[in-house]
Amino acid sequence: MSALQHSHLKDEIARVFGTPAVVIDLDIVEANIARLQAACDSKGVANRPHIKTHKSPELARLQIEAGARGITCQKLGEAEVMADGGIDDILISYNILGEQKLGRLGALQRRVRMIVAADNPVTISGLPQAAAIAGRDLEVVIECDTGRKRAGVETPGEAVELAKLIAASPGLTFAGFLMYPPEDGWERTQVFLDTANAGLRDAGLEAGMVSTGGSPNIPNIGKLKGATEHRAGTSIFNDRMQMAAGVATLDDCALTVYATVVSRAGPERGILDSGSKTLTSDTGGLDGHGLILEYPAARIAKFAEEHGLIDLAASNERPGVGEVVRVVPNHVCVVVNMVDRLVMVRGDRLVGELPVAARGKLG
Repeated sequence: MSALQHSHLKDEIARVFGTPAVVIDLDIVEANIARLQAACDSKGVANRPHIKTHKSPELARLQIEAGARGITCQKLGEAEVMADGGIDDILISYNILGEQKLGRLGALQRRVRMIVAADNPVTISGLPQAAAIAGRDLEVVIECDTGRKRAGVETPGEAVELAKLIAASPGLTFAGFLMYPPEDGWERTQVFLDTANAGLRDAGLEAGMVSTGGSPNIPNIGKLKGATEHRAGTSIFNDRMQMAAGVATLDDCALTVYATVVSRAGPERGILDSGSKTLTSDTGGLDGHGLILEYPAARIAKFAEEHGLIDLAASNERPGVGEVVRVVPNHVCVVVNMVDRLVMVRGDRLVGELPVAARGKLG
């Protein structure tokens, strides 16, 4: 797109929506959806995208129409919004605890197919309550940690014992394993899975579902023998973190924050109207807080809540007060959760807005 076309679109978005505005290019979104689906199809692995990035039933439906088996949610509230939006095959990749949430899970299970993850006996002990409310069995996968050091059991033996517990619990069905291997940890993940599967066979059980994740592992889809599906979230939009991981290019970044330069407080510094409440303070381990497309040598050095402080020392070209710029954020998932709507464009054409329907669903 030419600079003139960019200028026209920036002026229109600023006039209609004001800034900061979080903007997605639907042409790039659709290309990213198709690319992930093709990667899964080529390896014979089902696609179960994670909606924590976009939080939109409309975009989830686009993913399913492209061939996705179902979706992944991180929180029960997200799953409720997706079910209300017509999605009927939902995995929650998170331990669900407490009577209030178990009641909501049971109500959801009555309406749509639900699969939930667990990594401990306490979580498993509560899930029969949800199954009883639903009046039908609930599928449970065991989350396994093969080196990322987040949630999940750390040994195949623990996984097998939890599988036995699930199989022996009223109203529960052992469905398989959920994994998020480190990018360099697929060989040890294979050893973990093979060992766990051997233990399952001895117990008369089988893992019908082996789910891997996430977007940084897209190049590794199909490497785990026995994997049945993959969960990727960020790839629908991409961001600086995905670029740094080598799994996306700048042309693959569908979301940008349109921001206005509101001050040039000094020759080598400026201020955007987008601070920590827009671009977020999550650096993702990168230098600065976003890439300004018009001034790539500039650095968003630090934030106040509503101020993005730009270091212009390394930039030969410098913006003036009132100029609208586009910023590729470091971590797009957090940015989306900051706003009520996404502005939609196709190339240089403004096409409307999209509610972030599952925004703020923390439980």
